Amino acid sequence: MAKQLPYHAMREIFARFQAAEPEPKGELHHTNAFTLVVAVALSAQATDAGVNRATKHLFEIADTPEKMLALGEEALTEQIKTIGLFRNKAKNVIKLSRILVEEYGGQVPSSRAALQSLPGVGRKTANVVLNMWWQFPAQAVDTHIFRLGNRAGIAPGRDVDAVERAIEDHVPAEFQLHAHHWMILHGRYICVARKPKCGACIIRDLCQYEDKTP
Repeated sequence: MAKQLPYHAMREIFARFQAAEPEPKGELHHTNAFTLVVAVALSAQATDAGVNRATKHLFEIADTPEKMLALGEEALTEQIKTIGLFRNKAKNVIKLSRILVEEYGGQVPSSRAALQSLPGVGRKTANVVLNMWWQFPAQAVDTHIFRLGNRAGIAPGRDVDAVERAIEDHVPAEFQLHAHHWMILHGRYICVARKPKCGACIIRDLCQYEDKTP
């Protein structure tokens, strides 16, 4: 695990990320807060591309909690059967839809605690929704961010909570809103798990990873 990079290096890294991609976007397709919650919940142990394929038709027919309940668990299961853990995920989506209707008037709550109380919604999912829908500077740490944070020294930590805290503590405030998107995209396409593409990396000179590839 690399040491935490100093402030000047952190500022330079995120200034480069910002220059390369001023308005980074999440890659999960959604049309409203509800479909975003569902998409992120479905993305656990699945790729964004796979979730997008499965939800393309689903969100055309069930883009609200009420419509999802009307669709029902069996039909939902059929819609998402190409996604890993689809049966359990279908159960959770129906449960969270019912809770949203009965307890929140069909609206997705905008607090982390309320979001995390929904079935199948953990801290990472809640943070994604808070960040992408309500523009809250929440840091959703996935495997790409965890890898990049520890390799480069951007946000070292032994678990996802530690990495999340490191991002919040060390990324300059002006970059906090988009920090997790920049890190996800960099980890997904450049700082990949096997044979990172160091030759194409815009932060290569600042990164602490010792086994850089040509």
